Formats: sequence, structure tokens, C-alpha cells
Amino acid sequence: MENQDFTTTIAVEATPEQIFAAVNNVRGWWSENIEGTTNVVNAEFSYHYEDVHRCRIKVVELIPNEKVVWLVLDNYFKFTQDENEWKGNRIIFEISESDGKAQLKFTQQGLVPTYECFQICQDAWTHYIQGSLKDLILKGQGSPTPKAVEDKKTENQSGLNSTSKSIYHRLLIETPAEKIFEALTTQEGLAGWWTPDTIAKPELGSISRFTFEDGYFKEMEIIELKPYSKVKWRCIKGYEDWVGTEVSFELEPHRLGAVLLFHHDGWKEYSNGFASCSYDWALFLRSLRLLCETGKGQPYPNFND
Repeated sequence: MENQDFTTTIAVEATPEQIFAAVNNVRGWWSENIEGTTNVVNAEFSYHYEDVHRCRIKVVELIPNEKVVWLVLDNYFKFTQDENEWKGNRIIFEISESDGKAQLKFTQQGLVPTYECFQICQDAWTHYIQGSLKDLILKGQGSPTPKAVEDKKTENQSGLNSTSKSIYHRLLIETPAEKIFEALTTQEGLAGWWTPDTIAKPELGSISRFTFEDGYFKEMEIIELKPYSKVKWRCIKGYEDWVGTEVSFELEPHRLGAVLLFHHDGWKEYSNGFASCSYDWALFLRSLRLLCETGKGQPYPNFND
């Protein structure tokens, strides 16, 4: 029978020494939420992502510039029924050279299609290996999960009238939360599903500008930014009934990807504008899902096609 363990490979113009060093810099490409030693044989380290995923890993083999092997000692997923998934798996990084290029082959022995978590884990590892680790090797900078910080509420995050009206939408997007978060925060991502004429950066307190027909634009202040789980905007310029409203995107990991809970809060009344906006948001969220799942969204002005 064909081996069904998940594997992915990258070829880079780098030396085996550079690749080996990058692989062992786990906080530089996977997650800053790692505790323990990651580059010594028999050392153990732990990984966690909020209350969603945690695991304990042992480094069982290190062959300089050739191979790194981890053993998963313990694991927990919030979204799977089988709590033993990943436990006992070996995660292997193999380095080789061919035709003047170095190659890194990543394999998780035991991560097979029968796992509940297979799809989301496959997509997440692809994101981290093909994207973050490759960037660390070639550019010296990966994109690991940022260090978790305490979620502190501030006054400007809870200033809405309790009698205001809200638009709600909920949808499953079959791709990892990391990829969805990127589409919700980066200029390229937002332009790919909302409007191509976008100016934005993923920084708390920054102002994003979205331009539509006849020069009409909306400006949104980012008032909450929690990596891979929540983005919240406050409208500071736009239609009169938009100004002061708040738009939030909350992500909850699912075995197939992530569930997105969308709110547009602070509307004064159930008006015609409210009804039209609710419909438009549904179309744009469909565009977001298409972008994340297929690589091509349907931003303005084609969102209604």
C-alpha cells in the first residue's frame, strides 16, 4: 500500500547548514509560544495555541545538516474526538542536495487521511513549511504564530449602545485560521476579497482605507488584533449610518479549517441600508471564502456575479 503519511518538500538556493539552522529555530518559523529546548537530542519542548492545540515533543535525532526527528509524546486538539491523534507520531526533516539546490523534505509519520485533523493539519503544515520556514531560510524572517498576550479589554472596545442592532453571519472556511487571518489583515488579502483599492497594514491602531465606486471610501481603525482568532474594526469615515459601527471577525478552529463568526455591530435601526448591507456582507464573505479556499476571490465590483 502506498505510504499515506503527510509529506511536503521545498527546494531552495541555500546551504544544508542554513536549512538545518532554520529548522532548529522552531520559534522563528512555527510558533513563538514554545517552551523548552528545540536543538538538543533528548530535549523536550512544548507547543500551544490558545486552548485549541497543545503538544509535547522530544527531539530524538539530530544529524547536522542532514536530518532532524521529533517524537510527539503528548497531544491535545480541542476540535477532535480522538485525543490520541498525533501522539506517537514522528516529525521528520530530511535535508539533501541535488542539481545545485538543497532540498528539505518534511514528513509527519502517522498523520494520515483517516485522522480527524488530517485536512487542517495538512493545510497548516503546508503554510508553515512552504511559507514561513522557506522565508526564514531565504530571507532570514519567518512568520510564526506570535507570542500570546493577555487579552485586555479597553474602553474603546466596548462603547456601543446596548440597544443598537447587529448584522451576523457564520460560515465554515476550509483552510487554516492562519491563512484566513492573513486575508483579513494584509493589504493583499483584503484587496483579494473586498475591494482592490485597499490601503491597509496589520497593526493595532492603524487606519485602513477601502475605496469603491465614484471615489467613495470607508476608513476603518483596527481596535483589536488577536493573531489567528480575532480582528475588529471601528468605522471612522464612510456612510453616515456606518460611522461609529464596529466590524469583527472571529475565528474558531475546526477539523476542516475554521469557522468565521462575523459581526457588524452598532446600527441604530433596522433600515433599508441595514438590510442591503447585510446582503452585501454575505456576498463579500463568500468572496473571502473563495479567496481562502481557491486562491481567487470576487471582490468589488464583481462580488455580485
